Amino acid sequence: MALGSIAIPGQPLGSTLKYAPGSGTHVQGTQLCASILGAIVETHPKASGPNQISGSSQLPVLSVLRHVQDPSSNTFLTNVLPEVDAVVLARVTRITPKQATVAILMVGETICADDFQGVIRVQDVRATEKDKVKIFVSFRPGDIVRAQVISLGDQSNYYLSTARNHLGVVMATSEASNAMYPISWKEFKDPVTGAVESRKVAKPF
Repeated sequence: MALGSIAIPGQPLGSTLKYAPGSGTHVQGTQLCASILGAIVETHPKASGPNQISGSSQLPVLSVLRHVQDPSSNTFLTNVLPEVDAVVLARVTRITPKQATVAILMVGETICADDFQGVIRVQDVRATEKDKVKIFVSFRPGDIVRAQVISLGDQSNYYLSTARNHLGVVMATSEASNAMYPISWKEFKDPVTGAVESRKVAKPF
């Protein structure tokens, strides 16, 4: 068993010609994609016997698991509470004219074992021209967002901000259900249909 990096929901992991799907993954076209946020685990099948038929069963299996044992320390990945100034990865679950509601998936480099909810208020989307910000232009449900915790908020929500260049949408799916790529600080493009959609795009590291 080999441990890889952290996968984000919807992230392509590899071709179905090279890998077989495991738990926490799904097949989209010819690509194996992550269904949840977690550590990528590659499991190699046992060596085939002389009478065993070759095929997809011989392909390495890719899985995405929330709780994976760290072989170096013999401990399991632990949960952390979001703190002020922490950078988080979150999935947009709902939008209104005043805010985007998100489910926090990851704090720093740690996967959240518990569910944390946050909100990105319209005034916290970007640093300039705040009066011109529209939530539905900046985010869509299902987007994966990199944001910073600016306040512990109330008992049910953390207040988050994307008002820095490296913060914003890092992964988005088009209306045609295709994974898009960023083409500017405010637009993603569907590589299949060519359609362009507006987002508050995070500048890559």
